[in-house]
Amino acid sequence: MISPFRIDIPQADLDDLTDRLSRTRWPNEVEGAGWDYGFPLTRLRELAEYWRTGYDWRVHEAELNELDHFVTEIDGHSIHFVHVRSSRPDAMPLILTHGWPGSFLDFLDVIEPLARDFHLVIPSIPGYGFSGPTHERGWDINRIARAWAELMRRLGYERYGAQGGDFGSGISLALGAFAPERVVGVHVNYLPTRPDPDADLELSEKDKARLDTVRTLMANRPPFQALQALTPQTIGYALTDSPVGQLAWIAERFAEWTDPRTPVSDERMLTDITLYWLTATAASSARLHHDAPRRVEPCPVPIGVAVFAHDITQSIRPLAQRRYDIRRWSEFDRGGHFAAMEVPDVFAEDVRDFFLVDVPMATNDDRAVATA
Repeated sequence: MISPFRIDIPQADLDDLTDRLSRTRWPNEVEGAGWDYGFPLTRLRELAEYWRTGYDWRVHEAELNELDHFVTEIDGHSIHFVHVRSSRPDAMPLILTHGWPGSFLDFLDVIEPLARDFHLVIPSIPGYGFSGPTHERGWDINRIARAWAELMRRLGYERYGAQGGDFGSGISLALGAFAPERVVGVHVNYLPTRPDPDADLELSEKDKARLDTVRTLMANRPPFQALQALTPQTIGYALTDSPVGQLAWIAERFAEWTDPRTPVSDERMLTDITLYWLTATAASSARLHHDAPRRVEPCPVPIGVAVFAHDITQSIRPLAQRRYDIRRWSEFDRGGHFAAMEVPDVFAEDVRDFFLVDVPMATNDDRAVATA
């Protein structure tokens, strides 16, 4: 059963957040530290003060409630999603999946342009936001992909596209592997390409530099990733109890992973962080790093790849082509890991062109009208 959902955070929860922020116990900082030791104290205090005194969740809650939200139980867990129907009855259905530390909010700025040509389904990953927290093991990208296939089936969509970045990329590719007869193509804006000693490929100097970056990251696992992959429950205690802890944990990722030329606004970032705080999903969202599957089935459907200049890593096409049927490869000189928020115009155009030009659906008969 699919039920309408409305965001209505109790005022007591918002008052508690304000109270906790006012009682923050701050650490000291060495003189001239900059970013050498982590998130700078001055900048974090500035963000925390605005969160406490200037940011208004109710304004954003009202705007979000202008969208059509739903919940449905799949595989024993309540799944939240936004559903936006295109004005075109024959529009292609498209499921958009966020990653960490994102949320369904990642796609707010691309809903309007994409809805001109697509029926949009924007779910929250189990363990994240209004789909969280989870209460059992095993919600890895393969299980999430199976849940997405069931969600699209319930909505009446027989054939559809999938798009994602970060974990959303892995989930979308897993969805294409699980239901290739239904997924017309997968567009990703993050596609890690690991070294392949058996590839015997001639790489350009640019690709060699990208591969060096990948090797460096593999040899020096980022601290946040190590903690969330190894002890998500432990770090979850601190983040769930301290709003400033949650703020620093996510704001650092936005600071490091966005293109300085296309920053995400403090307002949008704080809405994302507030969502994590109000739903107490720090630990459950981190478990996705812990529960990463050891094996992912090959994705046989057509793939579109968008590479943004300031992402964590940039994909290497000769390596990617060994694994995927790549129909579109786009490289952009601006934008970072949160592309749908940083450069929504560029993002939306590339997604549209991939699905409507490179892998259009064969007939309108394959398209269904959703029931929710």
